[in-house]
Amino acid sequence: MLSFCGIDVSKDRLDVMVLPEGHRSSVPNDVAGWAELVEQLRDCSIAAIGIEASGGYERGAMRALLAADLPVRQVNPFKLRQFARASGVLAKSDPLDARMIASFVATMPTRPAPRQARAAERLTEMLAVRRQLSAEKVAAENASRLLEDAMLQRLSRRRIARLAADIDVLDQRLVEIVATDVALAHRYRLLTSMPGVGSVLACTLIALLPELGRLSRKQVAALVGVAPYAFDSGALKGRRCIWGGRANVRQVLYMAAMSASNWNPVLKAFHDRLAAAGKLPKVVIVAVMRKMITMLNAMVRDDLAWAERRCSRHIVPTAC
Repeated sequence: MLSFCGIDVSKDRLDVMVLPEGHRSSVPNDVAGWAELVEQLRDCSIAAIGIEASGGYERGAMRALLAADLPVRQVNPFKLRQFARASGVLAKSDPLDARMIASFVATMPTRPAPRQARAAERLTEMLAVRRQLSAEKVAAENASRLLEDAMLQRLSRRRIARLAADIDVLDQRLVEIVATDVALAHRYRLLTSMPGVGSVLACTLIALLPELGRLSRKQVAALVGVAPYAFDSGALKGRRCIWGGRANVRQVLYMAAMSASNWNPVLKAFHDRLAAAGKLPKVVIVAVMRKMITMLNAMVRDDLAWAERRCSRHIVPTAC
């Protein structure tokens, strides 16, 4: 009989539940606890081990489990809470959450957690800090427009300049980290070969979308959150809209799509055609985002740079 394990993560402790046996345990969230957890689960016939994303506190346990070749699944907290409510479970506690995670991975389809290179993990950490600094810079710029005192204006300009300098340092560091890994450097060159894809988007896709190149066009669009969903019921014909997906990837892709709509000849023609057809501006830019990510997915899948892929689509190869 196959078993399913749920692990609820907190700063100091891991609460573990194995179903259907109902075995419950708790281990420290440190190196010794991770080793103990691996020993507990190694001899069990575990089909899937679910871990809820907990702001980074789950990283050490996931690394230890993946290193032991155990089947880890990272569970989306929003989906888990909806699953618990649908199951009639409204209470929340660490042991109960561990049980719900085990039930979730036993019931719902989940993807295996990817085993990332150490360089990719460092990219993820750098990108998280970069998002924080970017948000702080935007807030500071917005607040500075209302300042009237000269001293406050100088302090605000100094703060904005410092944040911009820190962001530039992080951007340089992202490229340096990618260069330390041969496989990541190759993927970086493929992605940045597309006009409109800069270093930030390329590093974001490498770190936060490791499935790129292994999914279908519909799957990658849904995973990023740029796939339109129907809202029709009976006589109601609602508008299509996007929902869910990885917001951190989608936000960076949005800015890249704005640039690509001006500087990438293929995507600019696509953008202009939709705009001429009377599509709303937001509909147009989401369509560009979707086309952009599906093209990047195909480039990684086929291991072809932008120019090589464009040439391979021509009838006469010598024209390239």
